[in-house]
Amino acid sequence: QVQLVESGGGLVQPGGSLRLSCVASGTMFSIKAMGWYRQAPGKERELVATISSVSSTKYADSVKGRFTISRDNAKKTVYLQMNSLKPEDTAVYYCTIGSFIGGVYNVRSWGQGTQVTVSS
Repeated sequence: QVQLVESGGGLVQPGGSLRLSCVASGTMFSIKAMGWYRQAPGKERELVATISSVSSTKYADSVKGRFTISRDNAKKTVYLQMNSLKPEDTAVYYCTIGSFIGGVYNVRSWGQGTQVTVSS
């Protein structure tokens, strides 16, 4: 019913920037919250950033001040602008759609993921 397609991943040098995009289809995008997760091999999945239906945002401490999540409801797209990238940001990044329950983000659907590699 809902499909999430990420793009924008790739190889970047430390200190560089990337912008990830996620296009949603088959759902009423404007009334849903969205979130970006990341997962590196051998490491627990981490919720990186969320954006509510009214565009309020939250960030993990590990990315605060460097990453920015935003949304364009007309294009049914959510973005993750990543600046000042570090090697520890290397992971597969997943777009998700969900909702907030008691202020806690709950995932309903996952995208396929896009690889981000930060290395010289």
